[in-house]
Formats: sequence, structure tokens, C-alpha cells
Amino acid sequence: MSDVDDDVYLSEDEEGSEPFKEREELDKIQVSPLTKDTISEGLSLLCRTGTKLEHAFVKLDLKDKALTDIAAIGSYIHIRFLDLSNNHITDLSPLATLNHLLWLKVDRNAVVSFKGQPFAELTFLQWLSVAVNRLTDLDGLVGPALETLILTGNGIQKINGLESGYFANLVALELRGNHLDTTDGINLPNLRRLYLAQNFIKHLEGLEKLERLTTLHLRDNHLETLDGLSPNMKSLQYLNVRGNAITDEKALQSLGLVSKTLRVLVISENPMVETDYRPSVLILLPQLERIDKDAVTLDERTEARRTLRELKEEEIPAPQDFKR
Repeated sequence: MSDVDDDVYLSEDEEGSEPFKEREELDKIQVSPLTKDTISEGLSLLCRTGTKLEHAFVKLDLKDKALTDIAAIGSYIHIRFLDLSNNHITDLSPLATLNHLLWLKVDRNAVVSFKGQPFAELTFLQWLSVAVNRLTDLDGLVGPALETLILTGNGIQKINGLESGYFANLVALELRGNHLDTTDGINLPNLRRLYLAQNFIKHLEGLEKLERLTTLHLRDNHLETLDGLSPNMKSLQYLNVRGNAITDEKALQSLGLVSKTLRVLVISENPMVETDYRPSVLILLPQLERIDKDAVTLDERTEARRTLRELKEEEIPAPQDFKR
């Protein structure tokens, strides 16, 4: 498999940012209304419409416009790609008529809830980012065609409503920098990539439902053990638990449940790495290709297999003497 970056992250805007700065600078900007001139300036990407006889601009960039009201956008029904980042928007209902929308970015606005928002009408929406808003839960969000959902830097405390019936096509979910204390509530068997870094997670729960998950990112949480990993996670290849509270290899025993598929383990900045931890990890996970940022060497793998063989031999009981 190709290497996965230790800090892999879906939204390019948040890379390297602190989790997450308040909107002080944005709040100082003078609010301005959305006009047709502003919309015209942001339009691009001329494409054929559904009839193939007419053309229309399908991409609209309205970021950094200090907008609060986007009602004027409702008549631009051919828009497929829309960027509303860095505004003051709370109400997305004018987007209900944009039923060709495929890609929507609403980062750094003031959305407080998904209730009353038009996502049920956006039946073709595949990519959605509502990072750094004021969300506290997921009530009201649906995404029948969504493949990527980014909710970084909100105040979400509980994962609710993430059922396969509402998000059948979701393969990437980003919840970094929220207020979650558990992984429970994600019932998405088709999910491939899950990013939960910088939360307050103490327990791994509900992961047995994630049968196709390949990437699990849990950096900077409060995990003391990896109990909760499940043998049902038959596709897991990359696990990042950097910056947690794992003290010794005993807390890693549950990794044996995913040892057949796991190829990369990031475990730096845990208390246990103050000792020589790589041999212990390799005995538990002999198929690993990388631990932290360093590839597993042939010598390391050979030594781990030798030690593992010796341990197995010690478990074999000595033959008994039988009287004739």
C-alpha cells in the first residue's frame, strides 16, 4: 500500500491550524449584501446544461464576501460547485433550488444546526464541508449521495444519525477538533476513512460496524487502551493513535484482532514510546510495514519472528513419561 501521511487530512484550509481559532477577525468584517454583480464576478466553468442545447456557468466562488443573506443565489439553478467559505451565513435554505449541486463548502460561517437546512433536497451532493461553524450535533443532516463529509472544528459532542440508510455512499468522514468522548454512533458499513483526531475520546466503541474501514485517525485523544477494535474491521490498514495516553504494550493487545490487514501504526507521543517499543509492537503485528515514520526493516522483522517462534515453543507442554 502507499504510505499514508501521519497527519492526513481532508480539508486543505485547516492544515497546520490550531484547533481552532475563534472567528475574531471575521467578525470585524463589515457585512455586505449578496448582489447579482457579486454573483456574476464569482461565476466560472461554462458547461452544457441537462438539455445539452444550452450552456451555463456551473461553478460559483463567494468566499470572503462578508455575507449573511444568500437569497439571491436561488435562481442560479445550474450551479454544481459552490464555495461560501469565510462569511457570516447561518441559513442555507436558499440552496434548496440548486438541485444540481455536487460540491459545497461552507467553512468558517455561523451555521448552528442542520435542522431546517436544505440537504434533503440536494440529492446529488457528493462533497460537503461545514468546518469551523457552530454545530453541536448532527440532527437534521442527510446525504443520500454524499461521499465525503467534513465537520472539523465544530462543537459536536455526540455522533448521532449517521446511519447507512441516510448516508449509504459515505466513504470519508472528518470530525477532527470536536467535543466527542466516544467513537460510538457511526453505523456506516461502507465507510473507508474516519478522522477523529483532537477530540476527547476515552473509549473505542461501535467500531464493529465499520467492516470496510481502511483508515482510522485518532491522534491527540485520551485513549489509554485500544480495547474496542473489532475482528469485524477486516479492511483496516492505517491506524494513528499518536498523542494519546497508552503506557505499555498490554494496552495494545486488541491490535491482534486487526493484525492480518494492518500495515501502518502511528503510536508516537504516547508514554510507552519512552522505552524500546518497536520489537514489542512487531511481535504483536508481524505484518506491519511502518511504525510511526520509519519503515520496518528486514532485521527488525526477522528478529520479531524469531522471538515470536521462541514464545510459541515455550507454550508447548513437555511430553509426559508414560509407564509401560
